[in-house]
Amino acid sequence: MLDLRQLRDQPDVVRASQKVRGEDPALVDAALAADESRRAAVGRYEALRSEQKTLGKEVAKAQGDAKQELLARTKQFAEEVKAAENEQRLADEQLREAMLQLSNVVIDGVPAGGEDDFRVIAHVGTPRDFEAEGFTALDHVELGKSLGAIDVERASKVSGSRFYYLTGPGALLELALINAAVQQAVASGFVPVVTPALVKPAAMEGTGFLGQAAENVFHLEQDDFYLVGTSEVPLAAYHMDEILDPKSLPLRYSGISPCFRREAGTYGKDTRGIFRVHQFDKVEMFTFCAPEDAEAEHDRLLAWEKQFIDQLGLPYRVIDIAGGDLGSSAARKFDIEAWIPTQGKYREITSTSNCTQFQARRLNIRTRDGEGVRPVATLNGTLVAIPRVIVAILENHQQADGSVLVPEMLQPTLGTDVIRPK
Repeated sequence: MLDLRQLRDQPDVVRASQKVRGEDPALVDAALAADESRRAAVGRYEALRSEQKTLGKEVAKAQGDAKQELLARTKQFAEEVKAAENEQRLADEQLREAMLQLSNVVIDGVPAGGEDDFRVIAHVGTPRDFEAEGFTALDHVELGKSLGAIDVERASKVSGSRFYYLTGPGALLELALINAAVQQAVASGFVPVVTPALVKPAAMEGTGFLGQAAENVFHLEQDDFYLVGTSEVPLAAYHMDEILDPKSLPLRYSGISPCFRREAGTYGKDTRGIFRVHQFDKVEMFTFCAPEDAEAEHDRLLAWEKQFIDQLGLPYRVIDIAGGDLGSSAARKFDIEAWIPTQGKYREITSTSNCTQFQARRLNIRTRDGEGVRPVATLNGTLVAIPRVIVAILENHQQADGSVLVPEMLQPTLGTDVIRPK
């Protein structure tokens, strides 16, 4: 949620942000109107309460018929005060609903536009030329089947489309990736956390996943639980309704969790294999920090992601996501996209977002420092999303004989430096 003071003092900044995102700037005016209505309602209620208190003092001093007359007025006043209180409560709710419609204010420099309007920050590594090496690259589905690592056919029989089994070396690859990611996170000062996969509505709404992203969230209506699409949700809500000691900041957590996504709106996209699925495991980084430190922390999260991908030996690029593709909570987001040989393009495998104080304000997570009590900043970054990274490893490290070279940091878990066809 935005800072109401920023909305009042800098409405043009918020309108400009809405335009960068491709969202309706008229929502700013609607929120301002709701704020004005609320302030008027508060003023009426407080004026009536003040008069009611004054009248109460007069009743205490009055005698006889005068007192009876004042008591009658008091009863009528009580009804007016109650009506004014209800009016204020309604105005509060209308303002809250209007504020929830507004996305976070983007950071200066975020490109305007949609999914294809990103800015490329860096290229790392060079994609292989398989034709020059004398063979045609196989996709991850063919490789996974021949290696005994991925089974989508039986998963489809059991669960439907966009599900998969990881078997043999595929399962070991997952374990190796999770172990390596957690080890790096711990070495970088993160506290490892195994998080809940089911959360209450307040946690999901507080992180901004019940707005634009609601269509991709699985909801268990009978119990009113949501399945998380990322451990960002339970990690963000971990300190909900708390005041954090400023000396403890930054607080860094590394969440290990299953993730569930409906993938609504992606009909016909990535239907082959395990690139876009309904369930997967992930290791996520999450930081609570002072607002003034958020942009530097964002750079650190990106550096940690690059460090991990570098050790996997994958060619990739880093992009600065355009405003229209950020999601409501992020003020800026960087993606790392690995080269996928059989698709002939770069595809997202990790991302990191600076959500400034947007989520913390919704979740009531604050710190007390020299500036008083104020919301902290929250940031998140994916260290490894298992299926997409497995896709990139299999396709980029395949050999002419159908084997796949194992990145060095994953070899201890797999017990080998090469995975061979069955």
